Amino acid sequence: MWMVIKMKAMELQLVRTYHSMGTNGSIFNGEQFICSTIELPWKENKSRVSCIPEGRYELVKRYSLRFKWHLWVKETPNRFFILIHPFNDALKESKGCIAAVTKHTGPGKGILSRLAFEKLKTWVFPVLERNEKVFITIKSV
Repeated sequence: MWMVIKMKAMELQLVRTYHSMGTNGSIFNGEQFICSTIELPWKENKSRVSCIPEGRYELVKRYSLRFKWHLWVKETPNRFFILIHPFNDALKESKGCIAAVTKHTGPGKGILSRLAFEKLKTWVFPVLERNEKVFITIKSV
């Protein structure tokens, strides 16, 4: 007899608003607001100048010397190593990644990114450490 084990998964949502100078968003777990986000503007998914397309992506924990522990947004179409890590100005500091921020200060700009990213990690990392999956669905308002 075969036993089917269904893995638990966390399902986050990133709800975006697009602007010509950057993309602002908010991450939710169900109805619970976690943090705001900033990204590059939408430029047809062009590498290093555009945010990634809307869709559902798996998040995994990743370490690098530059960003320390952060999140990797897996299997983004035609893009590589899209990460979620701290920064406060998408046009100056991002090559397509997503930053958690405490508050938006303009299109693609925010403040206290490290603080917001620590909050996001407190939600996501324990789930990943239990070998459960975490997904994020990106959509617009």
